Amino acid sequence: MEKLLPRQDEILKELEEKGNVLVQDLCEKLNVSSVTIRKDLNYLEGLGLLFRNHGGASKQVRYAYEKNVVEKESINVEAKQAIAKAALSLIQENDSIILASGTTMHYLARMLVNFGPLTVLTSSLRVAIELCNNPHINIIQLGGEVRKSSTSIVGSISEGILKQFSCNKLFLGVDGIDPEFGISTSNAAEAHLNQIMMECADQTVILADSSKLNKKGFGKIAALDQVDYLITDSGISAEGRAELEEMGVSVLAQ
Repeated sequence: MEKLLPRQDEILKELEEKGNVLVQDLCEKLNVSSVTIRKDLNYLEGLGLLFRNHGGASKQVRYAYEKNVVEKESINVEAKQAIAKAALSLIQENDSIILASGTTMHYLARMLVNFGPLTVLTSSLRVAIELCNNPHINIIQLGGEVRKSSTSIVGSISEGILKQFSCNKLFLGVDGIDPEFGISTSNAAEAHLNQIMMECADQTVILADSSKLNKKGFGKIAALDQVDYLITDSGISAEGRAELEEMGVSVLAQ
């Protein structure tokens, strides 16, 4: 590895301690110009030591990429199960709810095995199959094009069906949560369907582990001020939680 300047070492030290750094803060701390700091950040990114973002840099890449549902099932399993369990507290008997696609939704569906009466509208084939084990749940499966990578339904047919319903709550998984960009997913068709789901529900509940925070997916779903709840894990920082709550999001961290 190439030898770094003391200033660049200091940048990496700050990044290691905080996870994210801002150009303005580094200028003040190191008493150099913003041009110098940006050059340092570009250089360090070229070495693979950080990722540039708007106004600074992060330890982790900020862009989410699409993963197959089988791959997702092996990631952050305990956190997802705890998040799904916490979501049960927001579901009441006789509710009409929407369960979108995603592995956390699969866990939530399994936990509804003895719940009811309840009406569940879902785009996820796997969620619908899980819920078939409960005779007290009325299931409405969206029809349309099947996305095999997520075993879920997308497209104009499903969107048309969805617009015929009104539900109490939407439970939605996302690939990215960014204070400026909002909530997003890595697939554009999924993002558009999620937008319509939000329009059909009185409240939107995001189920996402903390690895999704400060990331962006390709397709924007909505701004954060349109989200009512975020259920996540203890990995969320105090600063991140405060920022979301200032936007009107109720944060439940497990």
